[in-house]
Amino acid sequence: MPDPRLRLEYDGPIAIITNDNPEKRNAFDDAMDAALFEALAELAERPDVRAVIWRGEGRAWSSGRDVGSIGQAGLPVSHHELMSRGHRGILRIFDIEAPIIVPVQGWAIGGSFQRALLCDIRIAAEDARFMLPEVGHGVIPDTGGVARLFQMCGHGVASDMVLTGRPLDAQEAFQHGVVSRVVPNADLDATAREIAERIAAAPRVTVKMARRVIRHLSEAAVRSSMADELIYQTFINRSDDFAEFRAARTEDRPPHYTGS
Repeated sequence: MPDPRLRLEYDGPIAIITNDNPEKRNAFDDAMDAALFEALAELAERPDVRAVIWRGEGRAWSSGRDVGSIGQAGLPVSHHELMSRGHRGILRIFDIEAPIIVPVQGWAIGGSFQRALLCDIRIAAEDARFMLPEVGHGVIPDTGGVARLFQMCGHGVASDMVLTGRPLDAQEAFQHGVVSRVVPNADLDATAREIAERIAAAPRVTVKMARRVIRHLSEAAVRSSMADELIYQTFINRSDDFAEFRAARTEDRPPHYTGS
């Protein structure tokens, strides 16, 4: 059943995905994930679509995962299966022939930020902020975006963001190549539309081949990183340190980690 919080619309050769859960700053739960993956699968079967805009309503593009909802949709699944399902779904981005443009306002956090990193072009409103807070929650980023972040920023910036969870503002994101443009908030949607229209006006086969060249430079590393993330996150989920992390938080005491 369609989820009104994730919309897919068409305007001529341009498709528009909209995160429309502004009350929760477009945080994703299981149902929104399923709607997103269905939208991506549909777009993979639409060769008439020449460009995709993936935008968000409200004050944030997406604040990441609605952690209170994890596992509530359908039957309980293992952490490994939840990750595998998420990987299969988001990798459909690579099956879509049309480039995906992501205009970001406000926060892009965690898995949502990583999903944006897997797309083709990111532009930022002046108030955009990007963050990977997972290590502070005892886990690692696990949606494939760290490989792209490493390619864009290098070892130092990627390590700083992943290990400390520090945010990157719009200007810093531009300096490191995470976004290609920074524009006033009021111009964000219009700029994304302008980019999409320019791409849609170019010869279809030319755009397809150009995008394929760029993807071949980076996609193998993304897929390899995701395979590692699946193994390591599953290990973390069953580790003594992660159990101690949760226990210490519940009991409001300092944790005692053993590295296992």
